[in-house]
Amino acid sequence: MEHCLNKSTNSTCPEMPYEESRILLVAVYSIVFALGLPANCLTSLLTFVQIRRNKVHAIYIFSLSLCDLMYLSTLPFWIIYVQNGHNWTMSDTTCKTVGFIFFCNIYISILLLCCISVDRYFGLVYSLESKGRREQKKAIIIVCFLFALVALIHIPVFFMEVKKTCFETVPLSIVFASMNIARFILGFAIPFTILIFTNYNIFQTTKRSSSLTCRQKAKVKYVAIAIILIFLICFAPYHVMLIIRALYFMFHQDCPCPFENKVYSVFTVFLCLGTANGVADPIIYVLVSENIREETYRSLRRWRWNSSKLNSSTDHNTDTLRLETPKESEEGGQREENKEITDSPGIQKACTSGIDQESGS
Repeated sequence: MEHCLNKSTNSTCPEMPYEESRILLVAVYSIVFALGLPANCLTSLLTFVQIRRNKVHAIYIFSLSLCDLMYLSTLPFWIIYVQNGHNWTMSDTTCKTVGFIFFCNIYISILLLCCISVDRYFGLVYSLESKGRREQKKAIIIVCFLFALVALIHIPVFFMEVKKTCFETVPLSIVFASMNIARFILGFAIPFTILIFTNYNIFQTTKRSSSLTCRQKAKVKYVAIAIILIFLICFAPYHVMLIIRALYFMFHQDCPCPFENKVYSVFTVFLCLGTANGVADPIIYVLVSENIREETYRSLRRWRWNSSKLNSSTDHNTDTLRLETPKESEEGGQREENKEITDSPGIQKACTSGIDQESGS
C-alpha cells in the first residue's frame, strides 16, 4: 500500500527504514571520527610547517584539514541522533549549527579540491607565466573568500524550521528540492568540470614533458588521479542522489513517500561515502606524499632528540646536537623544496642534477 501525503498536513513519510541503516551509520561515523581526527590534526601540523616554507599549495591543504576537523567535531551529535532513531533530542540551535557545518564542509572541501587542481594546473601547464604570481597571500585571500561565500550562502539554515529529524527532510519540500538542484549544479557539476579540465591538461603536459623523470611524472599523475577519485567516490554518488530525489519530488509531489522508502538505504550508503571524505583528504593529499613522509620523520626525530635531552644530563654532545638539528632540518627542507614539482619547463636543471646523482650512486 502506497503512503501518500495530505497536502493540508505537514507530515513526514511513515515507516522509513531508519533501523536498517542505524548500525551502518553509527559504525561509519565512529570510524571516520576515530581515524579522521588524528589524521587531520597531523595534517594541519605538517602543512603548517610547509606554509612557513612559503609553499602555496600548503595553504589549501591546511584549510582542507581545518574544514574536516570542524565537520568531525559534529559527528558525535549525528551518532546520538541516529542512535535515537533519527529523533533530534538536542536544542534547535545545536541542530542548526551542526547542519550548517555539514553543508559548509561539503562545498568548501569541493572548492578547495578545485583550488588545488587549478594551482597545480597553472604551476605545470603555465609555469613561466605563473612564476611570481602564485603567492601565499593570494591563496589566503582565495581561501577566506571561499569560506565566507559558502558560509553566507548557508546562513538561511539558521532561519529554517527545525523538525524532530533536524535537516533530514523526508519527503523533500519545495524549498529543499530547489536547494538540492542548485547544490548539484553549482556545488558539483561546475566544480567537476573544472577538475576534469585542469587534470586532463596536467596529464597531457606531464606526458609531453622531457624534463621530468619517470618518477616525477608518476607522482604528478597519482596526485591528479587521487583528486578525481576523492571527488567521484565521496561526492558524486551523494549529489546524484540529491538531484534524483529533487526531480522526482518535483513531478510527484502528491505521493513521494514510496520512492523515498525505496531509495533511503541507497542514499544512506552514499551519505557514508561523503562522510569518508574526512579521512580521505589527509591520507591521499598529505600522508601519501613523499615530502610529507620525510617531514613527519624529521619531526618525530626532533621530538625524540628533545625527549632524550630532557631525560639525560646536559653535556657538550647534547648541546652540539641541539644546535645541529635545526640546521639539518633547514637543509632537509631546502632539499625538499628543490625536489617539489611546481613547473615543468623550469625544472630541467633540477631533473638533470637528480639523474646525474642517481647514475653516480
